[in-house]
Amino acid sequence: MEKGLFLSARWEYLVMLNYSVDPVVLYPHLPPGTVLDLWNGKALVSVVGFMFNDTRVLGIKWPFHINFEEVNLRYYIKQEGAIEKRGVGFVSEIVPRRAIAVMANQLYNEHYHAMRMRHTHTFNEHDLAVSYDWKFRGKWNSLCVTAANKLEDITAGSEEEFILEHYYGYNRLKPNTSIVYQVQHPRWQVFPVSSWLLNADIKGLYGKEFVPFIQGVAPQSVFLAKGSDVTVRKPGRITV
Repeated sequence: MEKGLFLSARWEYLVMLNYSVDPVVLYPHLPPGTVLDLWNGKALVSVVGFMFNDTRVLGIKWPFHINFEEVNLRYYIKQEGAIEKRGVGFVSEIVPRRAIAVMANQLYNEHYHAMRMRHTHTFNEHDLAVSYDWKFRGKWNSLCVTAANKLEDITAGSEEEFILEHYYGYNRLKPNTSIVYQVQHPRWQVFPVSSWLLNADIKGLYGKEFVPFIQGVAPQSVFLAKGSDVTVRKPGRITV
């Protein structure tokens, strides 16, 4: 049975830098009852920046918490024994408002942190540039791309489809219990990316184990998705 609606919003201009990592790095993060979802035998993580716009929690727009940035590091998993429930887990999620972080951490056992954030979206007839910045330990970190200003459909069976078509979130609650929630949105389109930049303290943000795979390393792929309206359902639990 489908859970009730918890949150609705528009997720827009999703910058995604995707890296291959040693699966061993991700094993300690796996919520109970999930296994890694591999792309062509590879374990992937994505540094993602995007806008939360027109956000409503339980149908209510909360002042000063309607439009804001998020940057996260996510990885790809699926529920063991339920292959169709392909989803994501999070190493870290950054938002600019403490109340957002507290609510998400309490209700979904997420890994949110509140930091100063800013963004720029620049458009012309031919190109667009998107950047997300966050202040960590007194220094600004940045995630940026430039792309052609034309939308393309994602191809069936492509890496883009693998990265973008995960519709569940999983978080550890107890040693044998995970929270699971459903995220719903239509199939997204992407802008062809021409350049990218990641300037971030990977060790401080995510842990030293991620440094060899992300810090100063060219990503395996880079996407800029237009995004859409999304809904997040109330959480359920799985126990193993």
